[in-house]
Amino acid sequence: MRVRFHLPGLATNYGLNVVFISMLKNCPHYFREGVEIASVFGAFPQSLWNGGRTNMGLCNMDFVSRAVKTFNNQGVPLRFTFTNPVLEEKHLSDKFCNDVMKLADNGFNEVIINSPLLEDYIRKNYPNYKLTSSTCKRITDPEELREELEKDYHIVVLDYDLNNKFDILEALPHKEKCEILVNACCNPGCKMRKEHYRRLGLQQIQFCEHIRKNPGKPMKFSKDDKNSVDMNCGCEERTIFDNRKLSTNISPDDIWEKYVPMGFEHFKIEGRTLSKLNLVETYIYYMIKPEFRDEARFAFLYNLHNAGIINIA
Repeated sequence: MRVRFHLPGLATNYGLNVVFISMLKNCPHYFREGVEIASVFGAFPQSLWNGGRTNMGLCNMDFVSRAVKTFNNQGVPLRFTFTNPVLEEKHLSDKFCNDVMKLADNGFNEVIINSPLLEDYIRKNYPNYKLTSSTCKRITDPEELREELEKDYHIVVLDYDLNNKFDILEALPHKEKCEILVNACCNPGCKMRKEHYRRLGLQQIQFCEHIRKNPGKPMKFSKDDKNSVDMNCGCEERTIFDNRKLSTNISPDDIWEKYVPMGFEHFKIEGRTLSKLNLVETYIYYMIKPEFRDEARFAFLYNLHNAGIINIA
């Protein structure tokens, strides 16, 4: 049995994920049967191709190199969330994104894509990368999804609105390459989701262009802007306990008792912008045996505190 989790925040949650992966290696008895870390996903700050969440801040190539080596040496691929839906031809030559792709081009790392323009560019210029089809595509039609699964993708991330539609899930081909988002914070059936991704993509480009033209100067986004990413839906304030009440949420028992027996093995945990404490609780809930949750939570927090990642003094 393989139950493969994809963890959020290769940069934003770098230290937290390193500690958690070490805990899986050193304390495997804490973990549910078959748990593996299949990837850590996200993008390094100032990645113009990034999508799904705006990734602000700065980093240098030394950090990129360290992150690639640290995760890859633990047998964990990086999966870049290059899912910006509003990219234009001029954006393909972005220096930082191309430098990252060149540095991590070792045949082990992966890219999540959404834009056909960027997909064609990556297939031509970086053929060693495995490609994942993004949930940002919002594919909810069963026939369209089956067609997507027949394409040359390593993984296809399903739209979360299909999570509990078992008649559709059961009929899907290639379940081994499907990835299911287990803890989506968005409202089920959200009609604003694609528009939200569009605005986030515009904001990412706006931020990247600002820091290049105005190095060292902070950028402020106005909520009055017609392209503001604030959708006033309250979803991003939800905690793990709020998410469990949503019809699209999948519990750990459901993973092992329903989805894995059906043939699914890839499960995504979202949380690139979650608070560290919320993310700790999410990891513990999904991957740790119930009888070890308290002990594992203490060990996880203790090691995060010692590493200076979380202050619990």
